[in-house]
Amino acid sequence: MAHANAHYYATRDPLGRAGDFITAPEISQLFGEMLGGWVADLVLRTAGATAIPRFAYVELGPGRGTLARDALRVIRTAHLAPEVHFIEGSPQLRKLQTQAVPDAIFHDSTATLPDNLPLLIIANEFFDALAVRQLVRTQDGWRERMVALEEERFIPVEGEQPMDAALASVQTDAPVGTIIETVPAAAAIMQDVAMAIARQGGAMLTVDYGYVQTRIGSTLQAVRNHRMVDPFFDPGNADLTAHVDFASLANVAQDAGCVLYGTVQQGVFLNRLGIKERAHALAAANPGQAKSVFSGLERLVDARDRQGMGRLFKVLGFGSPQWPPGAGFSPEENAGGTFA
Repeated sequence: MAHANAHYYATRDPLGRAGDFITAPEISQLFGEMLGGWVADLVLRTAGATAIPRFAYVELGPGRGTLARDALRVIRTAHLAPEVHFIEGSPQLRKLQTQAVPDAIFHDSTATLPDNLPLLIIANEFFDALAVRQLVRTQDGWRERMVALEEERFIPVEGEQPMDAALASVQTDAPVGTIIETVPAAAAIMQDVAMAIARQGGAMLTVDYGYVQTRIGSTLQAVRNHRMVDPFFDPGNADLTAHVDFASLANVAQDAGCVLYGTVQQGVFLNRLGIKERAHALAAANPGQAKSVFSGLERLVDARDRQGMGRLFKVLGFGSPQWPPGAGFSPEENAGGTFA
């Protein structure tokens, strides 16, 4: 999965109607504006009456740079001037990001992010693309799910190495065929940035599709031309993703010394930040675009069914113990409660 996605993102712009999928920032400028307002509000409440603070705005996997462009427009309107840092490995996407945000500083990993500034980090649809590891319960115990070639076609197979020792005892009696997913890279990246935030100050928002409580089963999927396809067919030419386990990411952040704000549905979060009020103001200022504005709003906050973006996507927030809680999370969520 890692090799396939590295090739996939390095050789194309996958976003938009002409690509394979559309992300929230490409649907409406409202999304980036709300996240930019969240950052500005938190920084200003932390600074209080002191001088304008220095901080770094960081994005993990910034896509075309659309989210950062919209967010930074709001942040700079608040008279804040952050350094801008992007974690991006795709040469194709770096070109587009440079056009959108000319002053961005690029990094191949989180290891080279500034160590002397508070970090305000946004990861939108980043963790879902990291390589997932799957363990499957067989008649002979737990095995890792591997990939093999059969008649010129990739297929999933069960590995030979016993993996029972890697699982808690509560999983030893799981039915045959049960699949458990872990994402080692996600845990490592989250630990790295959370430790930096706890040490330097700042906060992070992770926005992605996934589940609040850890579940079992395979969530590996592939999208090509805006349609679901077989993830084992033509790897490297489709977007491979897996649902994000927000509970695991939250645990890593807390263990690293950060304060958890909570995990909430995207629609709830954006509504709390005032996206509807912003949409009405934007439509009033641009009457010819009103239909498009409200259409984008509806897609971002739609929670009418489990596949609605406002419900399927979740927002995980956490920050430095020395900083106030971020907006958009209720007191119950600050205490560790969540919305499913």
